[in-house]
Amino acid sequence: MGNHSDGSPTSSDAVAKAGHEEVDKFQDPGLPPHRLRLADTDPKAAKRSERQVAILFGISIVGTLLFLFAYFGIRLDQTIATLRLQNTFLGLGVAFAMLGIGTGIVHWARALMPDHEVSEERHELRSEEDRVAAVKIVDDIIEETGIKRRPLIRNTLIGAMALAPLPAIAIFRDLGPLPGDSLHHTLWKEGERLARDPDGTPIKATDVTIGSAFHVIPESLNSLTTGKLNEKAKSVVLLMRLNPEDLHPSKGREDWSYNGIVAYSKICTHVGCPVALYEQQTHHLLCPCHQSTFDLTEECKVIFGPAVRPLPQLPITVDSEGYLVAQSDFHEPVGPSFWERS
Repeated sequence: MGNHSDGSPTSSDAVAKAGHEEVDKFQDPGLPPHRLRLADTDPKAAKRSERQVAILFGISIVGTLLFLFAYFGIRLDQTIATLRLQNTFLGLGVAFAMLGIGTGIVHWARALMPDHEVSEERHELRSEEDRVAAVKIVDDIIEETGIKRRPLIRNTLIGAMALAPLPAIAIFRDLGPLPGDSLHHTLWKEGERLARDPDGTPIKATDVTIGSAFHVIPESLNSLTTGKLNEKAKSVVLLMRLNPEDLHPSKGREDWSYNGIVAYSKICTHVGCPVALYEQQTHHLLCPCHQSTFDLTEECKVIFGPAVRPLPQLPITVDSEGYLVAQSDFHEPVGPSFWERS
């Protein structure tokens, strides 16, 4: 055997000690000494931990009930204060529901479930024996959790888990029914003046300069007494002016603009976010939610992002007083794609 002065091992499971020629094998240190918890030695401490876990599960139940109260009990009255109040209670309810059940399970595991360290050898798989062993492992886990002999924890956990999905069900319910033909029609109609959002001041063609962008609503919107927000959500439009030679209208759309002024739905065709960013140099419209980008010179076709349809264009012209007016409603449904869309 040679003298390896560089400290290299002479066998597969050996290492040379620094400054020594002798080689020692690694020894299995074994498992560290097990430290008993207070709940392992004191029945009162175990009972106290059990009550704490039950309280945490109870907090989860209260959080779920708080969410349901805020969702169904607080009626929105079109004021910001009420909306903020409802959102606050919705957030607190979900937080307590999730944190209560999560911290309860963690505390249960740390304080009451067995925590002995186990080292197992890897054995060759045997199908039938493995199935029997797996069943025994599951039975052992259930027995070690103590869920059979701790009905307080079991019952509060069942209650918390039964109620926890209800906020998600309520949120999905709020998505509402499919829109049907509700997005096929807006307030825009022949002769409807384009007005500034939100004051409703009509816009003349001479007000729109090259590079400018206006957020536009139908002039009649502010006169509505009911359903104003819903109608505005469908009817909002972006109005911009380009050099007419930069536009490339398709056949049949040659007269949908006026001297380079074009109007497009502000509702992104991805998931309905407001398209609000206009890049004057590139003539791109950008949705800030998921970065869908639309080319204004090519009838707002999608050039980047998850949207798959161009923004619907509103045909416009001017009236006898020089105000911009709609020629008609949109020729296609506004908003994101949906199953009932033709």
